[in-house]
Amino acid sequence: MDKKPMPSEGKSMEINQAEEMDQATVQRTGDRRLFLTATILFVLIVVIGFARTYYLKGWFGAPPLVSLLVHVHGVVMTAWVVLVATQAWLIRSGNVAVHKTVGSVGVGLAVLVVVVGFFTAISAAKNGSASFPPNIPPLAFLAVPFFDLVMMVVLVGGAIYWRRRPANHKLLMLLALINLLPPALARVPLPGLTALGPLFFFGVPTLLTLITLGYDRWRTGTFNRVLALGALLLIASYPVRLMLAGTEMWMRFAQWLTTFALV
Repeated sequence: MDKKPMPSEGKSMEINQAEEMDQATVQRTGDRRLFLTATILFVLIVVIGFARTYYLKGWFGAPPLVSLLVHVHGVVMTAWVVLVATQAWLIRSGNVAVHKTVGSVGVGLAVLVVVVGFFTAISAAKNGSASFPPNIPPLAFLAVPFFDLVMMVVLVGGAIYWRRRPANHKLLMLLALINLLPPALARVPLPGLTALGPLFFFGVPTLLTLITLGYDRWRTGTFNRVLALGALLLIASYPVRLMLAGTEMWMRFAQWLTTFALV
């Protein structure tokens, strides 16, 4: 015959289950706050970085955009920023069902971000761009935005693949936000910092990525393998693109890419 648990044992099990549920609730609340904070920070950096050249360029006397393609790129990227902010707010407010519905639209927008970003980048490399560093050949600098797009495909694609596993999904989306910071950081009106070049606009995302890894390790007591792999790829992409830029192999590849330029 099965041994029936003593009343004291039953109460102990109920207390343990309640404690586990409370801990899970605290973790979910902490995750939502983290993602919302990261999203707000991301939006602020993007707005500040592109205020003078795009969002508020009329107030700063910035020259007109060089082409319609650049304006389309700005509109698409702004839509992505708005989508990310909306998704973070939906999760924070508990509207998970709406979050999933909006996420379906987000897949199409992510594809549009990559496609428009690709053609904008190769057109800038072909024709030159005021946003490129003056002392670096445009074809060489193309390695920077090109790898931004590659990492976005990897990270957002991974987040879509693991959409039914919230821990992996939200952490990869957080890395995807960090991945898009360098272009905005490079335009932040703080000459003392932007003069540092890659040390600043790659260093800040690297630091934020390591903080994300450390926070998740502290929160869960273990390393999330998907997060660790995504973080490793993102951090490694920074020196890789700098080492490739200017090499004969890259310059030939970049020259070939520019044959697809629309303008």
